[in-house]
Amino acid sequence: MINLIFRRAEISDLPAIIQLLSDDILGALREKQNDNQKNLDSFEEIDKDPNQFLLVVEDNNIIIGTLQLTFIPGLARSGMRRGQIEAVRIASNKRGEKIGEAMFQWAIEQCRNAGCGLVQLTTDKLRPDAHRFYERLGFESSHIGYKLRL
Repeated sequence: MINLIFRRAEISDLPAIIQLLSDDILGALREKQNDNQKNLDSFEEIDKDPNQFLLVVEDNNIIIGTLQLTFIPGLARSGMRRGQIEAVRIASNKRGEKIGEAMFQWAIEQCRNAGCGLVQLTTDKLRPDAHRFYERLGFESSHIGYKLRL
């Protein structure tokens, strides 16, 4: 972990990010590596939005991790700003090396610096290892989430 570099993703990182997103049982079913224009359009939209930060983590010039951090302004909770962490992935050959912890420490610090009073995330019910990881970091399973596919 000595050589980890945390930085904003660049368009040239997109293939590596998509590879990370598809590198698990759920992602392999959801991610489309051949849908390049849609991925390019989404990347550009994220990159232009000042409330978005698409992170990549490098080790020896190889992208081994990614997450998307979103800052959400709101009126609820007396105007509290929130940080939303999504699409967290670590390269399968690097899991268990505390890289996820380092990524979350980085993301939580970014939220503090952005004036957030809360950091939140969602995770699939089929990811019990991730649930244990988030709870170990101090996250609480406090809400039930719902999605409507369109």
